[in-house]
Amino acid sequence: MPTANPDQENELFAEVDPFGRFGRYEELLGRGAEKMVYRAFDIAEGREVAWNQIKLNKFHGDAFIINKIYSEIELLKNLKNDNIIVMYHFWKDCEKNILNFITEACASGNLRDYRKKHRHVSIKALKKWSRQILKGLDYLHTHDPCVIHRDLNCSNIFINGNVGKVKIGDLGLATIVGKNHAAHTLLGTPEYMAPELYEEDYTELVDIYSFAMCLVEMATIEIPYSECDGIAKLYKMVTAGIKPQALNRVSDPELKAFILRCIGQPRARPSAAELLKDPFLSDVVSYDEN
Repeated sequence: MPTANPDQENELFAEVDPFGRFGRYEELLGRGAEKMVYRAFDIAEGREVAWNQIKLNKFHGDAFIINKIYSEIELLKNLKNDNIIVMYHFWKDCEKNILNFITEACASGNLRDYRKKHRHVSIKALKKWSRQILKGLDYLHTHDPCVIHRDLNCSNIFINGNVGKVKIGDLGLATIVGKNHAAHTLLGTPEYMAPELYEEDYTELVDIYSFAMCLVEMATIEIPYSECDGIAKLYKMVTAGIKPQALNRVSDPELKAFILRCIGQPRARPSAAELLKDPFLSDVVSYDEN
């Protein structure tokens, strides 16, 4: 039986990392404004992974911002938590001005697509997913230094559907903050951004607001503020405190009350640790507690 030719095998990859460990396929797993995610393979470990690419052109050659993103991803590589997607490796492609990073892949993809595929989901299941998301956020927010995700939405929360395991991913836009937990950069997905994020003066509690918007989508299969036909209108509604129409379609009163608690004023907004103790979640345990 003839042996495989390594050169022929490499032709299956659209790209291989500089160290020859990871191979990227053409298949796209996800797409964002500045980021593309491809199916890839870890040759050394024999497992499928996700190959993420951030186009640094968006930052107009601002060396400070680019270096900040690069250094923050260096720190994120060391995060270890059951509900956070593992980052294995990263490097910058100077020629294409692209930041590449390799993360674990979840078999069932992101929560947005998974929820669209499975339209009949119980409140109990939503609670179990919520607990896992909050446990991931609690880990990030109590990490030293504190990590703010800043772009939490259902397209970057991932799930292994066969076991109901949920993990937060897409940490490429996360920021590391000091002891005062304050950050000052405007980044994120507009429909999920807390009002104070637009003012560019915020803390890790912006992630709690985004989590609430995720819950709205998980409950209704509708992206919050989809009634807005542009960023300007969305900005006016969010900063004026007008709730998304999708919230009115959340039928369970306890779930709706829980969501409203998460989108309160920044100073009144509970932490992830406090929400994990909320009576709404008291009757379920998350995957890792089973």
